[in-house]
Amino acid sequence: MYGCRLRIGLIVPSSNTTMEPEFYKMAPEGVSIHTTRIGLKEVRADALREMTEDAAEAAQLLSTAGVNLIVYGCTTGSLLGGVEWERKLMEKVQENGGAPSFSTASAVVEALRELEATKLVVATPYIEELNTLEKNFLEAHGFEVLQMRGLGLVRNLDIGKEAPSTAYRLAREVFRKEADAVFISCTNLRTIEVIKALEADLGRPVMTSNQASMWKALRTGGVRERIFGYGSLLEEHM
Repeated sequence: MYGCRLRIGLIVPSSNTTMEPEFYKMAPEGVSIHTTRIGLKEVRADALREMTEDAAEAAQLLSTAGVNLIVYGCTTGSLLGGVEWERKLMEKVQENGGAPSFSTASAVVEALRELEATKLVVATPYIEELNTLEKNFLEAHGFEVLQMRGLGLVRNLDIGKEAPSTAYRLAREVFRKEADAVFISCTNLRTIEVIKALEADLGRPVMTSNQASMWKALRTGGVRERIFGYGSLLEEHM
């Protein structure tokens, strides 16, 4: 049986082409990923908000697969309404999915606290509207965002087409020596291939949306196995 140790239920935007492959690469033996999709083409606040209307049905569908937990796999899509809005969204997902549920945004916050990071630099593929919402969300959780830079991409398919080298370059550009950690945001931006190189070059922990989501999923599901090759969060903080 696939998922003999843990079955992760994953809700992703329909145009996301990255989160599933990165989850498959990071998942330890005996951990399986089961996905459902909710409609999204453009990464704008209004479209992301509309997408959440399908979250309850998506969670119900995942419940029929006997998943042990549910991840709402969209970073800005889980934070655009602020802290209380994110909490209520995840309550709805958990109620309809019948399993412990969390968002990528909350996984990011928990992982940053695990790393004892307070001063951040943030790299994203987003337009400025979403960068502002994400900065507000992080600051509401007590983090100081020293610098944030986005690619200005709107079509989610375009984000998924970017090479990992794009995330590497952007993280290098946004980096400041005062930062405790580097956060590369977006579940559709390819990042896991460059986390180790960035940590070696910058001398700081590097966290990404998908890496933090997998870390939180494994800890929630009781799989505390260290995973190598995708950064210090998974190697040293399981």
